[in-house]
Amino acid sequence: MTNQALLARPTTSVRWHRPLILLTGFMTVLALVSLVGLVVDSRSVNGSPTWLKPLKFAVSFAMYGATLAWMLRFVRRGRWVAWWIAAVAAVATAAEMGVIVSQAARGRASHFNVATPYDTAAYDLMGQLALVIWLSTFVVAVVVSAQSHVDRAAIWAMRFGLFVSLAGMLVGVMMAQPTAEQQHIADTGGVLTVSGAHAVGVPDGGPSMPLTGWAATGGDLRVAHFVGIHALQALPLLAWLLMILARRYPRLVPSAARIRLITVGAIGYGGLVVLLVWQALRGQALLQPDRPTLLAAVGLTAVVGLGAVAAVHRPTVPAP
Repeated sequence: MTNQALLARPTTSVRWHRPLILLTGFMTVLALVSLVGLVVDSRSVNGSPTWLKPLKFAVSFAMYGATLAWMLRFVRRGRWVAWWIAAVAAVATAAEMGVIVSQAARGRASHFNVATPYDTAAYDLMGQLALVIWLSTFVVAVVVSAQSHVDRAAIWAMRFGLFVSLAGMLVGVMMAQPTAEQQHIADTGGVLTVSGAHAVGVPDGGPSMPLTGWAATGGDLRVAHFVGIHALQALPLLAWLLMILARRYPRLVPSAARIRLITVGAIGYGGLVVLLVWQALRGQALLQPDRPTLLAAVGLTAVVGLGAVAAVHRPTVPAP
């Protein structure tokens, strides 16, 4: 079996991870339900359609479940540890989605909502479930990273994808922190109804971009959060694309050449997440970058471009 074939199919007879596949199916159904909700339910929460957040989370969680299930098919070392930890992640993800949908059905915000004891309890539960999901994904990332029987370029793509995705998840912790105004209210004895925010420099619920709902006039940490977590799909897709290109370009046949390109891609992807966090924290809307942001983007693009050229043209030493 060639190195390229190793990426296309697992080298073990392990079946698809059933809890993650069930999670993916459940999220697909909830995405369809949320689409119907967008059509028939005219209510809004914080300026956005009530069912927009459940739709976005359902799609994202479906991709998470399907991608993790695919990765686990390559696991041989630590298989049972990965299976049970991934099952915990699947249950926690389904539970978090249940809270989001139940709050949407009530016409209430699921995130940052501390207006009533029930809302506070729901938000706290979501935070605890998110921690379980992050820790479970971290353990799966360690197990996947320990595999040595898969094509080296493929396993590096999985490693980078998992750990950049974990970093993207942590952006959510930044959103959960009280804003300066909220902290002032709490410090002066006031009662908070909202603790945390997506937007920076503008209140949540203001003018927003179509489809995504991201702030259109100020910073929004959800941009970096979204880009970061989907490194889980983007970097393995890069490995797959390089595998396809290797059939035409001999320079890409050695796994070392593809590993170098995947490393450059991971650096560029991680740099993009950092850039988006930096832009948001300075209160800039995604489509309204200032000069420093544009210069940083150009610099990052140049580094990635030059790195890719160097990776392709660097001589590869044949294996002994």
